[in-house]
Amino acid sequence: MPHAFDTLIRNVTLVDGSGAPARLADVAVRDGRIARIDAAGAIDPDAAAHVVEGHGLVLAPGFIDVHTHDDTNVVRQPDMTPKLSQGVTTVIVGNCGISAAPVALRGDPPDPMNLLGEADAFRYPDFASYVRAIASARPAVNVAALVGHTALRSNQMDRLDRAASAAEIAAMRAQLEDALQHGALGLSTGLAYANAFCAPTEEVLALAEPLAQAGALYATHLRSEFAEILDAMDEAFRIGRHARVPVVISHLKCAGVPNWGRSGEVLDALDAARRWQPVGCDCYPYTASSSTLDLKQVTSDFDITVTWSEPHPEMGGKSLAEIAAGWELDLHETARRLRPAGAVYHCMEDADVDRILSHPATVIGSDGLPNDPLPHPRLWGAFPRVLGHYARDRELFPLAVAVNKMTGLPAERFGLRERGLVREGCWADLVLFDADTIRDAATFADPMQPAEGIAAVWVNGELSWHERQPTGTRAGRFLARGSEGGASIGAPRG
Repeated sequence: MPHAFDTLIRNVTLVDGSGAPARLADVAVRDGRIARIDAAGAIDPDAAAHVVEGHGLVLAPGFIDVHTHDDTNVVRQPDMTPKLSQGVTTVIVGNCGISAAPVALRGDPPDPMNLLGEADAFRYPDFASYVRAIASARPAVNVAALVGHTALRSNQMDRLDRAASAAEIAAMRAQLEDALQHGALGLSTGLAYANAFCAPTEEVLALAEPLAQAGALYATHLRSEFAEILDAMDEAFRIGRHARVPVVISHLKCAGVPNWGRSGEVLDALDAARRWQPVGCDCYPYTASSSTLDLKQVTSDFDITVTWSEPHPEMGGKSLAEIAAGWELDLHETARRLRPAGAVYHCMEDADVDRILSHPATVIGSDGLPNDPLPHPRLWGAFPRVLGHYARDRELFPLAVAVNKMTGLPAERFGLRERGLVREGCWADLVLFDADTIRDAATFADPMQPAEGIAAVWVNGELSWHERQPTGTRAGRFLARGSEGGASIGAPRG
């Protein structure tokens, strides 16, 4: 007789992604979905083709990485080992104003689009072609996508150090509307970067207007994460109100030594906005950021490590101060000679990261850079670090809250229907881990290390990671914006 279930995961400590307390349970999977949840030991193991004994382990929804730059890698490197190995089953791409689609380059990709790869990686002149490429590549994780403002500017403008004209905005809007029709989650901006900084607020206001009708959202790398952060947040909230859409502040932080200790007032501003409009944020669990080498961020106040340099590749892995001393130049001139380049900036303090991570509006995003030859360890370790270092070792929040920040809450926020929860009928994106041993093994010196304590990962019901190795099964798919209700952060408070 055929089995009733494809897989049975028995006797687990179930943390279902809703924030509810853990309970002992059996979970059965059939045809890629969760078919039955019952008390531990209640489901007959003979009813399943495959049985996994989960005694002593936690079963949770697969983690949703809401802030990634995996846009081209889900096609070019579809095994997605850095994410799958830490329990991530869904990535959201297209953040910080940069996306793989729709893109038609005139030459080399402008900064920071070069974080996604070289010119030959940009093969998708419209969003539909990107969706087809994901379907063909069949990556190991699910993919949902935002459309980048800087990508749209690059498509329509002869130079990016100015405001867009009305005709250029209309052309950008047409491309955005087409992408929304093909399932894009919304629009992202990276207004801190030089190639978007000259875009006035009015340009973004006009571009964001089609989002509401599509049930989409607005995500933003703020115009400043330094002294002017409150003004930058006000700009983001204004755009959300004008467009009548939810706002997601990307990688919320207090960057730069003069900004340390300001997380209280930053979160007060977030809460004030949440009383009147849907607003949330994401955060990565580290005190260092990483991006291209930005002259505006060059300082002697904190350590800066160069991760790659196009004209001087031999300098990768060295500190900017060390390179400057060897060249007998100041830091800014050294940075100019190294560019285009990448860098890790040790620009935050622990207390601010703790406050932001703990906030109820915060979800987790790695912001990992998979094309960096010496990536920030968040690429491989962000989610286990939340569970191990912050939830278990430092008791910053309970395990159920940590899991909710990585599963149920981001699924609700980004309109990913039937994801992010272990409930009957939901898709079986699942991670089985040891709460006592899970930890991030990736370090700044040795960043490409899989996490410890991840026992197994299922994507759409298929066992994809087991015993620290990929199984070779790639069961991911493109996730279009939810057809019913679209993106949601929840009702404003108050």
